[in-house]
Amino acid sequence: MNEPQKKWTEIIEAKHSLFDLKLREVWNYKDLVYMFVKRDFISSFKQTILGPIWFFINPILTTITFLIVFGKIAGLPTNNIPPLLFYLSGVTLWNYFSSCLLGTSSTFTGNAGIFGKVYFPRLVTPISIVISNLMRFGVQFLLFLIIWVYYLAKGEIHPNIWIVVTPFLIILMALFALGTGMIFSSLTTKYKDLSMLLGFGVSLYMYATPVIYPTSALPGFFKKLAFYNPLTGIFECFKYAWLGSGNFSPSMLIISSVIVLLLMIAGTLIFNKVEKSFMDTV
Repeated sequence: MNEPQKKWTEIIEAKHSLFDLKLREVWNYKDLVYMFVKRDFISSFKQTILGPIWFFINPILTTITFLIVFGKIAGLPTNNIPPLLFYLSGVTLWNYFSSCLLGTSSTFTGNAGIFGKVYFPRLVTPISIVISNLMRFGVQFLLFLIIWVYYLAKGEIHPNIWIVVTPFLIILMALFALGTGMIFSSLTTKYKDLSMLLGFGVSLYMYATPVIYPTSALPGFFKKLAFYNPLTGIFECFKYAWLGSGNFSPSMLIISSVIVLLLMIAGTLIFNKVEKSFMDTV
């Protein structure tokens, strides 16, 4: 009597294309993405008194600090935008980007224990980090909207049609953090010093990004240099759209999109190459 032919539900292969993101496989593991997002959300506020209220406290305290240090003491201009709203808009965007970048940059080292025991598409982990931080961004964006409506009612800001590209700006920022994070995550499996330098580098990068100042306040050379910062187009477009003032041109957004696309390609190549052998070096 012939035995029934066995059909495998999952085949793990050592060889695959560097450009293969296995998005279909990632979609099949969407429940795992949800579990990781839920885990990150709960673990962030487990054994805390204020819980999710910290989502509001962080941008409020940071904005007040910037308002005092850079607004009152340093006297940096805000393009005739109410300083509170100017700094809050920058802080809201920056918090999302920096959280995504720092989170995805530790994908391999932070999850080596899980990766060494069970198989699932490794891309699930950085994607879940981006989504979980998107939830935090949503709460902080709500705070921004409350302050924004107040100044809008007073007639101190003049938003425009560019508001409709806000989802694209968020996606672009998330992809930038994801691509850069995958590159650093792959490199830190061999060079752990990079993980220490990254935190310092992210702090410095904030000052190279129009978070606390408008690009119009920069001198000529630095203004041209800032033009090629992928985040410059995103931040300036957001402020121009919602606050009605800023040094924004569509070409800035085009340059940001091109650079982000190149970083995503580079991040995909490096991530796919390293994930096959990272357990030997991590």
